[in-house]
Amino acid sequence: MEISAHLQAILDTLPTKPGCYIMKNAAGTIIYVGKAINLKNRVRSYFHSDASHDNKTRRLVRDITHLEWIVVGSELEALILEMNLIKQHRPKYNIRLKDDKRYPYIKVSWNEPYPRVTVTRLMVEDGGRYFGPYTSAWAVYQTLDVLRRIFPYLTCDREITGLDKRACLYYDIKLCIAPCTGAVDQAGYRQMISDLMEFLTGHSEEILTRMQTEMTQAAEELRFERAAALRDRLRAVQSIVERQKVVFSSDYVDSDVLAMARNDGEACVQIFFIRGGKLIGREYFILEGTEETSDSEVMTQFVQQFYAEAASIPDQMMLPQQIEEAQIVSQWLRAKHGGKKVKMFVPKDGQPHELVQMAAENAAETLQALRAQWQADTHKQEMALAELQSAFSLKKPPNRIECYDVSHTQGVATVGAMVVFEQGVPAKKMYRKFNIDSTSIGAPDDFASMEEMLTRRFKRWLASTDSASQAPGAKPDESFSFLPDLIIIDGGKGQLSRAVKVLDEFNLSERVPVVGLAKREEEIFFPHRSEPLMLPRHSQGLYLVQRIRDEAHRFGITAHRARRTKQGMASRLDSIPGIGPARRKKLLLHFGSVDKIRAASLEELAAIEGMTKAAAESIKAHLD
Repeated sequence: MEISAHLQAILDTLPTKPGCYIMKNAAGTIIYVGKAINLKNRVRSYFHSDASHDNKTRRLVRDITHLEWIVVGSELEALILEMNLIKQHRPKYNIRLKDDKRYPYIKVSWNEPYPRVTVTRLMVEDGGRYFGPYTSAWAVYQTLDVLRRIFPYLTCDREITGLDKRACLYYDIKLCIAPCTGAVDQAGYRQMISDLMEFLTGHSEEILTRMQTEMTQAAEELRFERAAALRDRLRAVQSIVERQKVVFSSDYVDSDVLAMARNDGEACVQIFFIRGGKLIGREYFILEGTEETSDSEVMTQFVQQFYAEAASIPDQMMLPQQIEEAQIVSQWLRAKHGGKKVKMFVPKDGQPHELVQMAAENAAETLQALRAQWQADTHKQEMALAELQSAFSLKKPPNRIECYDVSHTQGVATVGAMVVFEQGVPAKKMYRKFNIDSTSIGAPDDFASMEEMLTRRFKRWLASTDSASQAPGAKPDESFSFLPDLIIIDGGKGQLSRAVKVLDEFNLSERVPVVGLAKREEEIFFPHRSEPLMLPRHSQGLYLVQRIRDEAHRFGITAHRARRTKQGMASRLDSIPGIGPARRKKLLLHFGSVDKIRAASLEELAAIEGMTKAAAESIKAHLD
C-alpha cells in the first residue's frame, strides 16, 4: 500500500525498544492500541506484506493517518500500559469487553470499626475488601438480600457507640444485630462480617463448625434466644452450601474455569468459580471486535482485561486453549496474586476437562440466548422507527432523532437540553446542554428559551458545513454537524411554532421534520395543522417517543439542578456592592461556601487577598 510522507517519517524514526503504539484515524480518534518488544519491527510490519494480513488488519491500516508510541522499560510494563490504554480509549479495532461501564462489586469496609456491606462500581485501595466483578447489579443485590438474612450487617449511617437506648426496626425484623445498643460487641460484629467474607469466597466449612459450637454453648448456658438465632443462621448457610455443586472430591485448589463460544464477531466467555472444591458461582462476559481473530488471542485479551478488574486471583485457571504470551501474562498474574504463582493449564482429560466442556456449553447457550434477545430488541426498534415514519409521513425512517426540553425554577438557572437517539437507542455522547441567559430574553419565557437553544444548535451546524471557518486540525462536533431525521419538541403548539421559526430562518423546514409532544394526553402536534395525532396506546412508536421525551426531561432536570446549585452559591455574593467576580472567586476558594463566609469574622474577611475593610463590612451587612 502507498504510505503517506507523514506516516513514513514516523515509521523511519520508531525506536527499537519495548513499548506501546497508538494508531489514530483522520478524525484523531484512537482506533488501535498494541504492544511490542521492538516497536520499530512490530509497527512497520503493519505496512508491509499486505497479502498476509486478514481483512480486519487491512481495514485498520487503511484507516491509520497518525501514529504515536510510548517507550517502557520491559515487556511486562508494555502489557500493563496496553491494558490501561484499551480500557481508557476502547479502540474500534481492539478486542474489548462489550460493556464500557464499570462492573459492580460487593464491598466490605473492613477498615472501619463496624464494617458495612455496600455495592460499588469503583475498586480502590482504601482498606476495604472487594468481591467481584459481577455482570449484573440485580444479581448483586439479590446476593446481598440473601446474605443479610444470614449475616444481619449494619445498613444505617449512625455512629456506633453501643450506648443507644433503642435499636431500629431492622433489629426487630432480624436484619441487624444492633451493635448500636451493645446487643453485640465490636469483636462479635467483626466476626460475623469475617464469616460473611469467607462465605463469599466459598470457604464455609469453618463457619459451619464454629456456628454449631457457638449454638451448643449458648444452649448450655440457657441463652436460648442467642442459640435460636445461631440455629437459624446455621440452617440458612447449610441450605445454600448444599445447593452448591461439589466438583472436586479431593482437590481443593481454588480455581477459575474459563471457556468460550463465538458467533459473528462477538465472543462469550463463561467463568466457573470453584472454591473449596465447590462451584460457588458463575459469570459470563461478552467481548466485541473479535472477528477474524484467533481463539487464543481472544482468550488472552479476556484474561488480561477481566483479571485487571477482578477483586481476587485464583490459584489456578483451567483454559480451553493456550493463550498467547503465556509467560508474560503469568508473570503479571503472579504480581497481582501477591507473588504467588498462578497455574494456567489446558486440561486434556478427567474431571477438569469435563468442567471446561461444561463451561463451553454454557457459553454457547448464553451467547445464543443473548443474540435472540438482541435481535428481538432490534426488531422492536426497527418497528418503532417504521411506525413513526408512517404516522409522521416521513420520507425515510428517523434513524437520528433529536429531542429538546427547557428546565428552570421560576425562571432561575434556565437550561436547554438536547438528547439524541440513533437507531432507536440513546447516543449519550451526543447529548448537549445550553445555559440560557434569561436576562437576554426578558422575563422567563419557555418559548424564547426554546428558540434560543435551537438557534444556537443550527448555527453550530452551519459552522460545521463551512470548512473555511474551521480551525486547522479541529474536529467537528458530531452533535451538531449532522442534521436530524426528526426533531421532537417537548411541548405543545407554542414551543413547536418557535422551532418552525428557527428552521425557516436556516432554510431547513423542508429538510428537517419537527413535531411537538404535549405531556397531558401525549398529543403530537405538526406544523401548520390544527388537529393533533394520537399514536396507538400500545404501539412501539409511542413507547419510543415517550422514552425519548423522558430522557430529555431527565437530562434537562439534572443539568438545571447542577446550574442552580452553582448559581445559588455565587449569586448571593453577586448582589453585594463591592464584590465583583475576582473577589467572589477568592472568597469561595478560601472559605468553600457562603455559609462559612457568613460565619467569618470581619478580620478574616478583610485578610483575603484583594479585599478591603469596606468590602468586608459590606459582606457582613448583606449576609448577616
